[in-house]
Amino acid sequence: MRIICGPTAAGKSDLALKLCETYNAAIVSADSRQIYCEFDVGTAKPTRDECARVTHYGIDVVEPDERYSAARWASAADEWIKRAGEIEKDAVVVGGTGLYIKALVDPLFNAPYQDPVQRAQLERELATMSVDDLRRWCKQLDPARAHLGRTQLLRAIETALLSGSRISDLHSRHKAAKEIEADGQRPAYLVVDPGSVLASRIEARVDRMVRAGWADEVRELMRTVSPDAPAWKASGYVVMRSHVEGALDLSSARQRVIIETRQYVKRQRTWFRNQLPAAAVTHVNPDDPHALTIAREWWERAE
Repeated sequence: MRIICGPTAAGKSDLALKLCETYNAAIVSADSRQIYCEFDVGTAKPTRDECARVTHYGIDVVEPDERYSAARWASAADEWIKRAGEIEKDAVVVGGTGLYIKALVDPLFNAPYQDPVQRAQLERELATMSVDDLRRWCKQLDPARAHLGRTQLLRAIETALLSGSRISDLHSRHKAAKEIEADGQRPAYLVVDPGSVLASRIEARVDRMVRAGWADEVRELMRTVSPDAPAWKASGYVVMRSHVEGALDLSSARQRVIIETRQYVKRQRTWFRNQLPAAAVTHVNPDDPHALTIAREWWERAE
């Protein structure tokens, strides 16, 4: 299984398009925001021309108000990979959503039952706590998860309190019980990262989105999409909504989106560095004049 991943704005899509054209392959998008219909400009969805050049799956899958999980994406991705095979194409997974990739190559364990009433009550109580307070709780309940972000901390605390089980223990047991993957299904990762110049790439990406009419897109979305719809969580959309509402001028909104994206990229880099098996990873700088050669060699080794 070939997987091209890396941080936002690194150049994954451009490299993937070139490879897919060379090897008659299809792209399965592993992007947790491109699955939402109508949220196009700010998620950097592939253009019509790019979709005409290379078959894409995983784009415009659900409506903006629908919740979508990593497990659900992984199940769909299996089907998309099969569909690609039916039209005699290899498939390559391309994206920066680490949890989606993990769910595909290492299926998530079945979470223990939690009473929905008790969970809702606990969620309300935990919602008022700072990340530092949540981390202190997690150190007592599931220390192995205490370094993670707010969402993961909440889930670890809820699981420990409501089920009596630690997520870290469940992961360990699941991993130990998992069958060894067939040789043909072992993932090979191409991690695309341009290094320090990614900061300027992010700025250029945000500027392209602004020029492409991001604010106009948000203005139209506000007319039909509920303000608490999951799709608004895509990086930068809440900031652009504040701009459209008049709370931020465009320059300030631009700067905030850049900062948000850089923070997200930092988390992505940490995830890819710590979660991927080093022996299965090939690194490539897309600005290297030999980048395409390196990527082709990776592709052919992964057969």
